[in-house]
Amino acid sequence: MGFTRAELESFRDTVVPDLIGDGCRLLFVGINPGLWTAATGAHFARPGNRFYPALLRAGILTRAVDPTSGLSGADTAHLLERGIGITNLAPRATARADELTIDELRAGPERLAEVVTRWQPRVVAVAGITAYRAAFGRRKAVSGAQEETIVGVPLWVVPNPSGLNAHDTVDSLAEAYAAPARAAGILAQRSGAPGHLR
Repeated sequence: MGFTRAELESFRDTVVPDLIGDGCRLLFVGINPGLWTAATGAHFARPGNRFYPALLRAGILTRAVDPTSGLSGADTAHLLERGIGITNLAPRATARADELTIDELRAGPERLAEVVTRWQPRVVAVAGITAYRAAFGRRKAVSGAQEETIVGVPLWVVPNPSGLNAHDTVDSLAEAYAAPARAAGILAQRSGAPGHLR
């Protein structure tokens, strides 16, 4: 499936529903939906986004998921069965995250607290250190487990899987995502040689 620029622009400001179910163990938090996500209704759907390949490489998913044309019912079921949920700091779709206002980002923690209170995941992982710093007012925060929690739920910051984030590869993203997945009980605690993800 492909979209023209005009078709994608028609989805600007669309609100994409969260993907969360009962038994959510690890809630991933994007910055906000992109236009491709808004067009397909699937989070992290833009071609080149490394989110699902990284989940597979980490062992968080046990089979490949291709969201570029939208998630199939089987793909959605697999994510939910694995205890994965997805939401965003800001629900409004834009072409780039930097189109959000600072007020939209700063409203993110309150919105996130409401989602976490409702669904009670074991761990929350915000994908994007820059957005986390802006939204939570933590200018010196670093990636990994944070000292603060979201309504008592452990909070992690992991790299953004967007293709625009050239610093990370599928392998480095998988390593980063595996850590909160272990904390959430989706993956077994690490054992064996360095680099072993399961």
